[in-house]
Amino acid sequence: MSGAEWRSESAYDNVRKAEPADIAWEWLRRDREYQNAFRSLQGSKRSDATDPFRRKWGLTFRS
Repeated sequence: MSGAEWRSESAYDNVRKAEPADIAWEWLRRDREYQNAFRSLQGSKRSDATDPFRRKWGLTFRS
């Protein structure tokens, strides 16, 4: 989406159907700090490195 389109109401038609988790994900994936943390995590070979990442960004769910 170009910078000019963010003001276009039609560019956000799907938001009316979005659930809270969808909107949270759209917000999170645009966060620079999250993007940097995710890139750093991708280079990690340890599976236990994901726990702090998931807790910090709220990517854990109660069972």
